[in-house]
Amino acid sequence: MVLAGELTIATLYAALLGYALGSVPFGLLLTRVAGLGDVRDIGSGNIGATNVLRTGNKGLAAATLLLDLAKGFVPVFLAWRLFEQPMAMPGAAFGPVPLAAAGAVIGHCFPVWLGFKGGKGVATNAGVGFGLAWPVGLAYALVWIGVLALARISSLAGMSAVCVAAVAAAVLGYPQFVPVLALIAGLVLWLHRENLRRLANGTEPKVGSEK
Repeated sequence: MVLAGELTIATLYAALLGYALGSVPFGLLLTRVAGLGDVRDIGSGNIGATNVLRTGNKGLAAATLLLDLAKGFVPVFLAWRLFEQPMAMPGAAFGPVPLAAAGAVIGHCFPVWLGFKGGKGVATNAGVGFGLAWPVGLAYALVWIGVLALARISSLAGMSAVCVAAVAAAVLGYPQFVPVLALIAGLVLWLHRENLRRLANGTEPKVGSEK
């Protein structure tokens, strides 16, 4: 078991694994394969599912969402299997599992393949939540879907969910994951700073509207 704060080869491998998988720009790849051009040239310029939806192709948007979820879940799952024994034993606060989680979100937000300009991490962090502990992922999903259904504002739903994830980890008995989830929440909120300004001004677009 890796101790908190201990820099080991295992934590490095886990972080690199998370970054490598997280950095795959599925939204961009899918829209290009479908002949819809570069998704970065429309709407918000983001590579995530919400912006893919602005192409008018709901199927591609759904596929992007699921794949972005998967690239958060898979590296965390693999980190449990490869670096934590037994799998049911909770990982250290900055051991391989949390570092794989952080790497996945950072990879999505700052992919080397796109000049470190990627998405905002919401869907990938949902996958991370399920990988760390399914109750945390479930809380994330319920808040995300609930706020989106009520407000129809994607950014508000995503930011609400990432903030709830850290709280849910503390409340539901997974305190070792609070630090990494709090750090991820801070990153996601920073990446949404323009959205926060538009929310404050009442100009943030709703799902289904034009940018």
